[in-house]
Amino acid sequence: MAKLHIKKGDNVMVIAGNDKGRSGRVLEVIADKSRAIVEGVNMVSKHTKPNATHPNGGIIKKEAAIHISNLKLVDASGNPTRVGRKRDEKDGKSVRYSKKSGEVIK
Repeated sequence: MAKLHIKKGDNVMVIAGNDKGRSGRVLEVIADKSRAIVEGVNMVSKHTKPNATHPNGGIIKKEAAIHISNLKLVDASGNPTRVGRKRDEKDGKSVRYSKKSGEVIK
């Protein structure tokens, strides 16, 4: 399985679909399906039975997974960018960097 360019906690922007142009923080990455759940993006209505967390049940709004190909990482300057990987000079580990600005991401 290939490494993904998105990680949990990253700020991303949606580049395709109904929520195009919206951005948010990645809450979860589902690597085997190449999908991510982004805060406040791709909201769906879910009908729930009464339970301990929702005593009355009803319809709740919830984020649904969105395909990783429809997301672009937002760098520190706030611009959406492609992601590259290179070896770090100090410790030799692989780090992600912004292809637009060239700076290392976290």
